[in-house]
Amino acid sequence: MLYNFDEVIDRRDTGSLKWHYSDDTIPLWVADMDFKAAPPILNAIEKAVQHGILGYTKPTEALYDAIIEWHGSRYDLALAKENILFSPGVVPSLALMMNVFTEVGDAVLVNDPIYAPFMSKVEQNGRTLITSSLQESEGKYHLNLSDIEAKIIEHDVKLYLLCNPHNPGGRVWTADELKALLTICKKHDVAIVSDEIHQDLTLSGHSFTPFLTLAQGYEHKVVSLTSMTKTFNIAGIKGSMIFAKDDALIQKISQQQQLNDEYELNLFAYTAMRYAYEQGDEWLAQALTYIEANIDFTLDFLATHLPSIKVMRPEASYLIWLNCSAYSQDDQVLYDVLRAAKVELNAGIKYGEEGHLKMRLNVACPRSVLTEGLHRIQSAFSTL
Repeated sequence: MLYNFDEVIDRRDTGSLKWHYSDDTIPLWVADMDFKAAPPILNAIEKAVQHGILGYTKPTEALYDAIIEWHGSRYDLALAKENILFSPGVVPSLALMMNVFTEVGDAVLVNDPIYAPFMSKVEQNGRTLITSSLQESEGKYHLNLSDIEAKIIEHDVKLYLLCNPHNPGGRVWTADELKALLTICKKHDVAIVSDEIHQDLTLSGHSFTPFLTLAQGYEHKVVSLTSMTKTFNIAGIKGSMIFAKDDALIQKISQQQQLNDEYELNLFAYTAMRYAYEQGDEWLAQALTYIEANIDFTLDFLATHLPSIKVMRPEASYLIWLNCSAYSQDDQVLYDVLRAAKVELNAGIKYGEEGHLKMRLNVACPRSVLTEGLHRIQSAFSTL
């Protein structure tokens, strides 16, 4: 069937984080989509509700099979039931990994810019945050491998938090880049936790490589984090997975989860996850086609009306990283002028020092909403 991604669904007054405004502000910021979730997911949840008993629930064999089949067929990632743990979310799992791989005071390395919780969870858990700036060339980010190794040596880094695909820059790190990173981390005995939540949103012309497919011989130091929530626009149903292929490591992670009793999901998360992976592939394919068209439309609009904005075309996801330095040298001014025009983007400075004078734009919305938002951005910047 054909899904209607042009449908405008009113999310105001629903408790939506994204659409919390009391006025007609257009939110092109927080990373969820304004598309109705896939009917197989909604139908499965409705069926669970109609059953009438919403009791304690555990993962079924059918759920494990769906996870294993999805990741095996799409990414050649061979998983067994024993390699899979459940978590309320990727961010809680990032925090969990501090206790799995490090002690208070240990150095943890992240790239800059990066999704803000990578930095905040390191510091909130009493670890030492070390950053390595990404290098920009040919319109995209690259890992600075020499700087990464130098920082590892200088600060005795114990853990590297990788974001692949990268948020906010949209890079899908190539297998060769990941192998080079793995070589450095193995050389210095650094654990790697790879946040792969945007994996299923990889766009045409690019190929996602799960870090675990490269980690043979180093599985005791590698963990992948992922979720169906970003893929299928069901972030309000908390749920994610932790993948590891070393028995002792899985046991250690499980023991850490037991300490906080954070190893179970709710009935709706288990249900949504199973049917997303079993029956959501056609919805996802159509959503990605629509998102890519919105990306093309946005890039064309900016090139025509705001050519001074430097655009980083994403290789994955619906988030576009914009360099707005031609319009102001003040991050707050950029943010405020957009808010005054009743359109909201994410301020790049929230993603680290390398986000200075940048903004993150979410295009996963009906074309009519996006068009109005872009016109408001044009109007806002015309005043600068």
